[in-house]
Amino acid sequence: MKIIITGVSGFVGQNLSTYLNEQNYFLSEISLRKEWKLEKEARAIIHLAGKAHDTANTSADDEYFKVNTDLTKKLFDEFLDSDIEDFIYFSSVKATADTVDGILNEEHVSDPKTPYGKSKLFAEEYLLSKTLPAGKRVFIIRPCMIHGPGNKGNLNLLYNVVEKGVPWPLAAFENKRSFLSIDNLNFLIHEILKNKNILSGIYNFADDKSISTNELIEIIGKASGRKSKLWRVPSGMISLLAKLGDTLKLPLNSERLKKLTESYEVSNEKIKKALNLNKLPVSSEEGLIKTIKSFQSK
Repeated sequence: MKIIITGVSGFVGQNLSTYLNEQNYFLSEISLRKEWKLEKEARAIIHLAGKAHDTANTSADDEYFKVNTDLTKKLFDEFLDSDIEDFIYFSSVKATADTVDGILNEEHVSDPKTPYGKSKLFAEEYLLSKTLPAGKRVFIIRPCMIHGPGNKGNLNLLYNVVEKGVPWPLAAFENKRSFLSIDNLNFLIHEILKNKNILSGIYNFADDKSISTNELIEIIGKASGRKSKLWRVPSGMISLLAKLGDTLKLPLNSERLKKLTESYEVSNEKIKKALNLNKLPVSSEEGLIKTIKSFQSK
């Protein structure tokens, strides 16, 4: 089966393309920043390319809409005019909610606040507004925080804190967060591609169990062989330091503090029900340990 994939150079693209090659798919890569042509014999398009959320808030707003919205519209229009059967669009949970009360599911009324989230939502709305020709399917995938070997981000930051023996000063913040291991992401996309009975729609991708940041620090200690140290510094004091970081461009700023300490739980029940699964192949802790151990070889 031939699959067209965009954004193959990114973290998800590299891992997913390797996995699908191992499953005997033939991949055709296209760049949306250049002229492209959809191959007639392709069975599906996996659209990963996009402008990621800039937590430093240095990107111009219109750049998100040019890349995440306009290019998606153009690619989707060509899909509608082609014989390709499936369009898999990687959106984000941030397209529906920047903060979550309770557990986020696909029925949540979308109200993103950032240009990134809005640009993703506008692309989703365009895809859903079109009438699909017979035999075609459209999947809007909303992954939560993706991790895996080779991925850099907040997990790497937390690993460095534990590995250096630095106490974690944010233990006073109680939260629960959903993560998504790259192994579970790869598995779910493969299942969608091979199962023609799954209906078009929006699907959240997340691991089965949410993890608190304090639990995550302990998992990092377990994976790295280091004793984790949790300090309960008053949350008000930490918030003041983060605001200072906004002004002085320090590593800890309000945006990063929010990402590290807020609760953001995501339900994966819809995709598991569609695939008739009780659980995903990789547990939340197993996936995190695999990612964390990859940092040790750097």
